[in-house]
Amino acid sequence: MSAKIRLASTADLPAIVAIYNATIPTRQSTADLEPVSVVSRRSWLARHDPKRRPCWVLDEGGRVVAWLSLENYKERAAYSVTAEVSVYVDLAQRRKGYARTLLAHAIDRAPSLGLERLVAVVFGHNEASVALFERAGFARWGLLPGVTRLDGVAADIVILGLAVAQVAT
Repeated sequence: MSAKIRLASTADLPAIVAIYNATIPTRQSTADLEPVSVVSRRSWLARHDPKRRPCWVLDEGGRVVAWLSLENYKERAAYSVTAEVSVYVDLAQRRKGYARTLLAHAIDRAPSLGLERLVAVVFGHNEASVALFERAGFARWGLLPGVTRLDGVAADIVILGLAVAQVAT
């Protein structure tokens, strides 16, 4: 793979948003039901401190084909050792290992970001994403049955987690 992982920049926002928005109609990857705008995502990207909660893109020949973000799992200080991971791949670029590559990168870098745990919050019906995280070593840590409504249909949330560093005792 000639793809390169790098930190996302504001110049990448149109590609990041296009990849994200393309997943909305599938009802597989996000609880957003309407497209988001580049303008609305500027503050989102600005919150991604490269030293604590980065957003990385996978650049293939000068084109962003996938991205992964780490965000605070919860805002309270005691949760600072845990981040939620989200990964999105251009619909036309799936099944090429891009999500797996980005996820491995995030797992590898997590301890240097002060993280001990990564969590993924995935729709239960998104079998491909559940399998992606499980293949990367994540385990099912929880199930929230019927907590969302997608076009009037209840959907479960699966919480997957991975310990990426030893916990001090």
